[in-house]
Amino acid sequence: MIPCDLSATQARRLLSSKQLSVVELAESCIARAEAVNPAVNALVSYNHDLMLTQARDAQREIDQGKPLGVLHGLPLCVKDMVDVVGFPTTYGSELYADNIATSDDPMITQLRQAGVVIMGKTNNPEWSAGGNTRNAVYGVTANPFDLSRSAGGSSGGSAVAVACGMAPLATGSDTGGSLRSPAAFNGVVGFRPSPGVVPGSQRSLALLPLSTSGPMARTVADTALMLSAMIRPDRRDPWVSVVEEKSHHNPDSYTHLPSSDLSSARVAVTHDFGFAITESLIAETFLDKLHRFGHVFASLEHTHPDCHGADRAFSVLRGLLFSGHHRELVRNHPSKVGPNIKANVKEGASFSALDVVEAMNLQTQIYRRWQTFFERHDFIIAPTTTISPRNWHELYPSEIDGKPMESYYHWLSMAYASTLVGHPSITLPAGRDLNGLPFGLQIIGRRGEDLATLAFAQELEALFNTIPELSRPQVDTKSLCNAQPLSFSEGFLGFG
Repeated sequence: MIPCDLSATQARRLLSSKQLSVVELAESCIARAEAVNPAVNALVSYNHDLMLTQARDAQREIDQGKPLGVLHGLPLCVKDMVDVVGFPTTYGSELYADNIATSDDPMITQLRQAGVVIMGKTNNPEWSAGGNTRNAVYGVTANPFDLSRSAGGSSGGSAVAVACGMAPLATGSDTGGSLRSPAAFNGVVGFRPSPGVVPGSQRSLALLPLSTSGPMARTVADTALMLSAMIRPDRRDPWVSVVEEKSHHNPDSYTHLPSSDLSSARVAVTHDFGFAITESLIAETFLDKLHRFGHVFASLEHTHPDCHGADRAFSVLRGLLFSGHHRELVRNHPSKVGPNIKANVKEGASFSALDVVEAMNLQTQIYRRWQTFFERHDFIIAPTTTISPRNWHELYPSEIDGKPMESYYHWLSMAYASTLVGHPSITLPAGRDLNGLPFGLQIIGRRGEDLATLAFAQELEALFNTIPELSRPQVDTKSLCNAQPLSFSEGFLGFG
């Protein structure tokens, strides 16, 4: 196997046994990126010479027999919302197009300590506001399975880079599905952890844990391995439980996931949570997938928690997130701010204090109903997204099967159902949908039971690998090598 196509766990074993060098792995990832990135535009900022210098340093530590971190020598792509010293951090915003990070984000510091080799920065929509990765700084990122289709968002660049073999690991962040949705669109794994697992020391509204960073990889084991290096006892995040200077979550337990007994699992399945407008093609695909594996559980029930009020609660609470710095940007630089940010700021300004109280009350009610639901069920399985990937020229879906969307983010409702209640949620590739494009299942566990959720997903992944219709789809990298650069496409740069 070509080194860049190895999983992180495979590469880690070969590196530690000296059957593969860090430099060889880095050179393979660089070659893949140079060959296919022009077609997809996932990697938007990079320094290959610096990467090779890091790789040589990492190999020297192996040769000298020094203690190695859990991610030692593994290439990592970083979403362009996070500072990496010496690299641009643009947030996909024209106003920050020339912004160069002068230090690493604490999360990057932690990952460096685990041994990663930084590959570069990946594309995201402006301020990560949107489910289609495109902006006025770097342009659009295309789906590698169909270059006319969206890569999803907001961590679309990371998902495409991992799917194409540019790196085995990437960072992402998730508010309303920004890790999970692009993972589903591109046939990779994306994990949104419970609040407090991965610290968010830079969140402006720290007590409102809608947003979190998380790992993205090609397998569940790789995702868990990366997560182990992202857990840290950081008191700057009020949701992180720190006892005797240690996190409540034990990083070591994620390096080798425990087994999970599928035959004892009580599973609930739903295609819409009772409120999401889901494309009929996705609902049909979901049922087809269930027929192939649903029999392995102790019980499988078509049901879901009561999510009444979810749309309203998420709209108001999301509006709060855009009522600070983003509001000032719209006020002071209206011509340099895109339509999604303007829509969020306008919506946020329309809410009163009583609206916020109502939304927080709704969120609390939904949360408590979910806890009651999980007394009878161990996991929920649902489609990750409400739609199959659409043409990337469409900034966002205005309708699904003829039903209008209330906002540009309303189509992400399958994902933000679990965001509101803070339950760990993972996207697991499950073959292709009826359009022939990657299809992702969302697996949701009990709040705080991230380890059990990952272990369950890994068992399902092993099962899916034995069923051709459910196994992870593979990118045709040869076709990408022969494709014209995406930058030649009409509408490439900007918002459409």
